[in-house]
Amino acid sequence: MACALVPLDELQVTEPGPAGKAHALPALHPDRKEERCFLPYRSPPESGSPAEVEEFLEHAKFITEDLEWLLALPHDKFWCQVVFDESLQRCLDSYLHHAPRGLDLAAAASSPAVVDTQRAVHRAVFLAFLRMATHKESKENFITPAVFGEIIYENFLFDIPKILDLCVLFGKGNSQLLHKMIDNIFTQQPSYYIDLDETVPTVLQVFDTILDKCGLYCEGATAMEPMKLNSHKQPTAMTMSQQDLADLVLYLCDSTTTIHAFLDIFPAGCSSFHSHGFLGRLTSFYETAVPDLEKALRKRNFDDKRVQEDLWRRLSHSCREIVEMAHLLLHHTCLQPILEGGENMQTFAEELLLLFTSFLPEKRFLSDYDEQFPIADDISLLQQALPVLDETRTSYLLQGVQSAWDSVGRRSRHRGAAGGGGAGGAASASSPGFELQEARQPEGAEAMLAPRKGNDGAGCAVSEAELESLLSCIRDLLPDLGEGFLLACLQEYNYSSELVINNILEDRLTPGLDQMDRAAPRPVKEELPDVLDVRSNVFDDDEFDVFRRDQVDMSRIWKGRRKGENAREMLNDKQHVAEQKARYLTYETVVDEVVVEPGESGEAYDLNYDDEYDDTYDVSQVGANDLDGDSLLSRRPFTVPQILRKVNKPEFEEEGEDEEEEETPQNNVNRDQFVQDPALLRERAEARRAAMHQRKGFRPEPRPSSVVGQPKGQGQKLETVLDRRKKEAAKGRGANHNRRNMADRKRNKGMIPS
Repeated sequence: MACALVPLDELQVTEPGPAGKAHALPALHPDRKEERCFLPYRSPPESGSPAEVEEFLEHAKFITEDLEWLLALPHDKFWCQVVFDESLQRCLDSYLHHAPRGLDLAAAASSPAVVDTQRAVHRAVFLAFLRMATHKESKENFITPAVFGEIIYENFLFDIPKILDLCVLFGKGNSQLLHKMIDNIFTQQPSYYIDLDETVPTVLQVFDTILDKCGLYCEGATAMEPMKLNSHKQPTAMTMSQQDLADLVLYLCDSTTTIHAFLDIFPAGCSSFHSHGFLGRLTSFYETAVPDLEKALRKRNFDDKRVQEDLWRRLSHSCREIVEMAHLLLHHTCLQPILEGGENMQTFAEELLLLFTSFLPEKRFLSDYDEQFPIADDISLLQQALPVLDETRTSYLLQGVQSAWDSVGRRSRHRGAAGGGGAGGAASASSPGFELQEARQPEGAEAMLAPRKGNDGAGCAVSEAELESLLSCIRDLLPDLGEGFLLACLQEYNYSSELVINNILEDRLTPGLDQMDRAAPRPVKEELPDVLDVRSNVFDDDEFDVFRRDQVDMSRIWKGRRKGENAREMLNDKQHVAEQKARYLTYETVVDEVVVEPGESGEAYDLNYDDEYDDTYDVSQVGANDLDGDSLLSRRPFTVPQILRKVNKPEFEEEGEDEEEEETPQNNVNRDQFVQDPALLRERAEARRAAMHQRKGFRPEPRPSSVVGQPKGQGQKLETVLDRRKKEAAKGRGANHNRRNMADRKRNKGMIPS
């Protein structure tokens, strides 16, 4: 009988011996294991033949019964079977290895019996692993936590590859339970963190392998290995065999799905991936390998279209998983500590901005990431949490995001969302795929390539050349569809060729498109009205309007001077005057000719039009002296200004008086001005002073020399430096510096005795 409140690792039990003698054994002992053979798992048949289906059903039934027997064992017997039965571990490992993943179509295409049996095995395996990850089932049945960690670690009941497979197989629908299970494993045995840290380089090697198979090479600091000398001879995605391309896409899909499932269920593992630069390698791979694989799947002719459709679906799913992995890493390593309000918020914000800035060269990845998880929302959260955030840096980052959208030829769905923070931004940053989960749960490539519409729902327009390119891209993959049907699909899905192809292949078109004829031709383009019909011009319908007249009198059109005509005769020709007179006569206006008295020449004049202007009365001021109540002349007679009057000078005036009279007009002019401009007066005074100095030979006083300057060490003025330089240059021209030369000169002349 087991003692209460004693852990299993310390429990002793009494077992009957070979001779009927009872002896004590530890509760965990190999002799207490039941002899039972657990069969390894086999995946469901793909062909669906009755014999293979029957074999699978019988085989899976044995496995289910054995696992149900295992789960029914008491606590001590269960752990003896788990620890010491190698066939059980082989059975569980085979299921993790061969069980169909979420995108595998084998189980879905099989009979309902196969589906039900597979579901039963799936449930039994999950419950077995769940019980293996629990160290305390009740108050009486438990294992010491430290001993539990050693048991699962030393017996390889769990390791990092098994945990990754558990996440991808059982994560959907059991994420919370699986999270508690894995968290308990890592908590009771911290050595798994070390194993995870050593596993990340192997995961990174997956992306390098795919790049190498595609003929794309990772260079620079992110390269794991140096480039091989014979790497240029390897095939690319376009030249490799179809089977190799299919295996490569399946390998990528399985790897990305597994890693994403682990990071989503166990966020504590994001720090290990982040410490190895996983995010940078991920974005670089997305920008380099994904376009090459997509091009290969579109351009190559597959023998089986269903294979091509399945590969395209898996590649689209991989793209979405990569984008969501990047968001998980950013959220759990940078955003989550900021939202929790830790001590190092500024450090995490700086790291997040650096990561976003590193995304700017990766245009395609940045646009796809921003489409699912708007970067403007994350920046809005940072601005709310840290008001001192550099606004110039965030503006530069948002401009880089918009530039990425423009470079890929798409329009952001979140344009204008930079200022929209608050609850919407918090929800978007805290829950992956928040924007896409509001309407419905998209799957596969549809979730990654959602309709690219703005906030108002209006689609972005494309040019004629871009539209032809999109049609050509789709028809290369689906040549049986009509251009009219494809145009309708592009308009419905906002001119996203990837989304149109994915929805056609997965049969997820809207009801309107689903009922449309898929072979519909392209509608005939309406002819635009002639520009001449809507044109308006002042010369319409005249005799030279060549747009509306078929016949034009060419004799009235010439270039340059007309031949046979004289320039003087053309100037003297007054025919236009006669034509003008005749034109007025056609108005039936009677013009009375008024005959006046003949002038000195004896000729009479009439009032008819004459082209010579008559200026006889131009000097007369007509109406100038009319009496008007408001006129100035009625109140004050007109007088000639004094300045304009003529002054009779007497001959006996002295010369001094003449000078005064000469200055009178100037004084009168100055007197009319109320106050003269002081600046003008100063300018005139300065001019007179300069003229006087010039007449008298005045020279300004020389500036005193300032060679002394300030004390040493306090700096010198520019004048001091210039004066010292001038003095140094003039030293040799006189004074005591020339004594030797002058003494030699005097000695030569005999003035000084030798």
